[in-house]
Amino acid sequence: MIPITPLFIIYFAIFLAGICLEVALTRINVRHLKQRGHAVPDTFMGFIDHEKLSKMTDYTVESQNFQIFTSCVNSALFLFIILSGLLPWFLSLVEGFGLGLLASGMIFFSALALVLGLFSLPFNYYETFVIEQRHGFNTSTLKIWVTDILKGLVVGALIGGILLVSILFLIEHAGDLWWLWAWFLFFAFQVLLLIIYPTLIAPWFNKFFPLQDEALETRVKALMHQGGLSVDGVFTMDAGKRSRHSNAYFTGLGKAKRIVLFDTLLTSHSHEEIIAILAHEIGHWKKWHVFKNLLFVSLVSFFGLYLTSELLKWPALYQTFGFDHGVSYVGLFLVGCLWDAVGWFFGPLGSAISRRFEREADAYAAGLLKRTTHMISALKRLASDNLSNLYPHPLYAWFYYSHPPLSGRIQYLEALDRR
Repeated sequence: MIPITPLFIIYFAIFLAGICLEVALTRINVRHLKQRGHAVPDTFMGFIDHEKLSKMTDYTVESQNFQIFTSCVNSALFLFIILSGLLPWFLSLVEGFGLGLLASGMIFFSALALVLGLFSLPFNYYETFVIEQRHGFNTSTLKIWVTDILKGLVVGALIGGILLVSILFLIEHAGDLWWLWAWFLFFAFQVLLLIIYPTLIAPWFNKFFPLQDEALETRVKALMHQGGLSVDGVFTMDAGKRSRHSNAYFTGLGKAKRIVLFDTLLTSHSHEEIIAILAHEIGHWKKWHVFKNLLFVSLVSFFGLYLTSELLKWPALYQTFGFDHGVSYVGLFLVGCLWDAVGWFFGPLGSAISRRFEREADAYAAGLLKRTTHMISALKRLASDNLSNLYPHPLYAWFYYSHPPLSGRIQYLEALDRR
């Protein structure tokens, strides 16, 4: 067991407070849905019947209950690893190999990631092949599921390994200003990922192909021309081989930017609704939301890396978690633990920024199309197809939702239409 110090008491209190708040918010949200989920909201009247609403409620309740159970079990495992003294013992084992800082750091982080990843597999399997299957969403096979996990391990190991080795190298050789060089590296890496994710990483998991519907393609080209954008970046993704969930998203920078439509979206929505969704995604493009997100992450990482460099020099950081000496890769892990516990409480800030971006994109789409009727019907259909929660608790939505709650979002669009 590790010693009980003031820093550990503070960390433990913040960690437990986060878990308790997460459980409380989820329970409030589930109770709120159960109390109100028997009546169709006015904005969905005539579009969703009581049978569909009952399915939506059941899916949300089961998913959220399982989510909080998984979170609590994972937190218990993490606390065991932190409290049991396993980490100092494992450090002594790694150092006994005499492999040097970079290789030792890779072994340390890889082992922890492997343990936590293996532990999460049963929960991932249950969510996919029990919950999603029960509610009619899962179309994946065991082969696809396993292949996705293996591919994810490869991508995660490459990206995480390159970043980790680079930062450890800078800590060892760049002096006190290593954090500044690490920030430049992190910024460049973020930009690189925005370029290579749509063109190299995502196609490894899914197939992307141009729109096959000629009539829709003609309308998309006209819309893109109206918005002043190139038409080369609209793709269909074969999401249906894994799930019946439908969605669309915007990603990438420069020539790599693209708007992606799930094939499930194309089969369930009318051309007018798809055009409205595309207009919304063009809004993200025209409002520079990717660049704004990149700037926000860069500012946070700038101050975060500086503070990390100061914390790595603090002996109490290592002593608090049972280490008798400081090692840079252990320090990075421990600082990550601190950021994870404290950063959770800043989640509402990121959610609020994201919701603001979504409203801006909705407003742009309304101005581009001169109407919101089809966007409203598209949102209603998406809610029905994905069995969305139509009654999220306001506090839960404020904390977690990256998009405005559906009823409020539709009311906003209706107001734009009247205006």
